[in-house]
Amino acid sequence: MTQTTDIHPDDDLATITTRARAKTDISHIYEFLGCRTSDAWLSLAKDNLPLLLQDHANCEKKAAGTAMNLIFRYEFHRDLQERLAQLVREEMLHYEQVLSLMKDRGIAWHYLPAGRYAKGLLKHKRTHEPAAMVDVLIIGAFIEARSCERFSALADVIDDEKLARYYKYLLKSESRHYEDYLALARSITDESIDERVAFFREVERELIDTPDEMLRFHSGVPSRELLAQSQAHA
Repeated sequence: MTQTTDIHPDDDLATITTRARAKTDISHIYEFLGCRTSDAWLSLAKDNLPLLLQDHANCEKKAAGTAMNLIFRYEFHRDLQERLAQLVREEMLHYEQVLSLMKDRGIAWHYLPAGRYAKGLLKHKRTHEPAAMVDVLIIGAFIEARSCERFSALADVIDDEKLARYYKYLLKSESRHYEDYLALARSITDESIDERVAFFREVERELIDTPDEMLRFHSGVPSRELLAQSQAHA
């Protein structure tokens, strides 16, 4: 896929993947999340980068779609509209970039079922407003923060230098996205969101720290069965 000519030079994929970037401090991400990615997940992920790139593309597309849905559903929130419009643009740019990375590596697009992560978070969403909207935004913050944490972790272990540089490029925007989601959640309610943030931190931690039967960008610790299947196909 050819990059369009109106992309900012800092967002040009050829530039991103050939130049080293300044280190992005994500210590606040580690403080926000309830746990770090396991070595077992990283080991399996770095050996299955084609699958991971496919799921990464799906995640960028879903993130843009979620933000767009929120724009239509809550059109009376001006600040939310503006921030989410920017997020949609960025997520779709990332989607296009990941598709290009897949094409460069000869990775064909195929159907990939979703993992348990997002559903595991959303099943705890409250059903009345504005509580439902607050929960969706908090969930969005955790998804973005986990993405950021995993981009950083993967960049340090994968052998694909260009992809590692791309993941480092994503750290700045992903770390800002989680902060934007939290700020929006606080802006639509007069009540403190701290209790709900703490609640979803524990839900998210459990999804990441417990055995998972599928490898996905936001999956948990690989189960014994999953590791056995991977070794059998190695």
